[in-house]
Amino acid sequence: MVARISCPSKNAMQSGQAKADNWLLEYERETPKTREPLMGYTSTTDMQAQVKLRFPSKEAAVEYAERNNIAYRVIEAKKAKRRKVSYSENFASNRHMPWTH
Repeated sequence: MVARISCPSKNAMQSGQAKADNWLLEYERETPKTREPLMGYTSTTDMQAQVKLRFPSKEAAVEYAERNNIAYRVIEAKKAKRRKVSYSENFASNRHMPWTH
């Protein structure tokens, strides 16, 4: 069973950087989810897919996997490319496009 080590992305409700450096070790599914025909619930017989371990760093997660002989793969997080924009730039005199409303 292979485990994934990744840094989960922020959800839509987070704006700050708190808890952004936590790393997650979770097992990949071996069997697909099945749909219960009467009520429509989804279920699985793969209990390892429910295990999620959090670590303060990538190195700690890799060390744990190696110490317990767990096959793993590391998925590096892609950082968003953003430029810093301030509100005052909307009213700058050297603005390329005119301010229209």
